[in-house]
Amino acid sequence: MVCIAGVLGNKQVALGPLAVEAGIFAFLLLVAVSSAVAELHGRSVANRLVQIGFIPLIASLLLSLLVWSLPASKEMVEQRPADLQAIQGILFATWRIWIGGIFAYGVSQTLNVTIFSWLKRDEGKLLWLRAAVAGVLSQIVDTMIFIGIAFYGVFPIGELLMGQLIAKVVLSAILVPILIYALVGLGRRLDRGA
Repeated sequence: MVCIAGVLGNKQVALGPLAVEAGIFAFLLLVAVSSAVAELHGRSVANRLVQIGFIPLIASLLLSLLVWSLPASKEMVEQRPADLQAIQGILFATWRIWIGGIFAYGVSQTLNVTIFSWLKRDEGKLLWLRAAVAGVLSQIVDTMIFIGIAFYGVFPIGELLMGQLIAKVVLSAILVPILIYALVGLGRRLDRGA
């Protein structure tokens, strides 16, 4: 999810009247997974999972820059110049998205796990509320960091920022608790079977 968010982030989609970058869908799943891991295995395991997520994120950034810098084959240059131009545009644009993603991911996922774990009073109590609060707050921080780094100076970001904030708050409040219940249930079944 960490890697595909960097690719998906190249496309802005319309959710009704809102403009959002499509990487939010992968990052909402990351919020649900880190919260479910914190619920099942504790804060330290969830934070370790977040830390391990930096490896594919940084590797993807470096690989995309390497591929961007390598010369294209003669066949691609001659027979598919539009494809070459499109992929070079994606690869070059993606470095800012991945840099923004690295910072946003680290801060927001750690914040999500911290808030989710801090709100935990009794095992399993108010899971939906903890999920919604931690998801909403961490996604507000994620949006501010990510949009600022990935798109500031590329184009006016006000509409994207507002669309992203509204979409993430709504989706975090509604979808993240549902996803966490599903992931926690799946995790408990898998743990019983192990």
